[in-house]
Amino acid sequence: MMRRWRYRGLLASVLMVVAAGSGGAEDFAALYTADAIVTGTDMRQRPWGFAQCLTEVLAKVAGDPQLGDDPRVAVATEHADRLVTAFDYVDLMAGIKKKDDQGSYDRPHRRTVHFDPAKIDALLAELGETPWCGERPVVVPVLLVHGPKPPSYVLSVDEPRGEAQRGSFRTWADAYGMTVRFPNETELAGWGAAADYLPAALPASAPGEAVVTGTLDWSETLPGWVGQWRLRWHGTDHKWRISGVNYDAAFRDILRGVVLLAAERGSPD
Repeated sequence: MMRRWRYRGLLASVLMVVAAGSGGAEDFAALYTADAIVTGTDMRQRPWGFAQCLTEVLAKVAGDPQLGDDPRVAVATEHADRLVTAFDYVDLMAGIKKKDDQGSYDRPHRRTVHFDPAKIDALLAELGETPWCGERPVVVPVLLVHGPKPPSYVLSVDEPRGEAQRGSFRTWADAYGMTVRFPNETELAGWGAAADYLPAALPASAPGEAVVTGTLDWSETLPGWVGQWRLRWHGTDHKWRISGVNYDAAFRDILRGVVLLAAERGSPD
């Protein structure tokens, strides 16, 4: 038993060293932390919220998005509370006057859950997984967006119409323990990308980055968004797509593909 706990502590220590070299202890702690939107702060959705957060943390720490579909993880989440070290709430309607029949009981809250790193690493070991200790590339999306209303635009760091989409992309990047950087107009011009055109040649990824190019088209017939993505990773071109989804799911699909490749867990193709 003592050997097992030493092993767990060693894995956590290794991740701490990796994190210290790429952003410090805050980055390390973020890997073992997740959020869930719940109703109220009582017990009604507490087990569900813990389960959602545990699933996210396992996939994030391991760098394996496929864990979310593993039935063994679903079983493990039934006792997610045993792995929790702390949690807190933020009232998403703070500052909004309560209705006469409404207290904090039925207001939406963001619950932040912190898990014990040693216990998470041990659970991953039971699942035959290990923490992803390699470098996590910065994701650089170069996306041409054809929305419900023209004109089209490239999702740059300054594009006003892309504000909500950039927020969504960052949310999903956080969920996978990744960082996103949106290109500026100068970079896009250098790559030959414009509001009505994306070059066939993939932009070269700088060291530590993964440049994903593609289109995000709104379809009235599905209805929903259709996304087509391309990424050159370690000299190999990868293409994948998703359709009939909201843009949150589209961006999640991009991040999932990058993580699979970067962590060597599979391919999105």
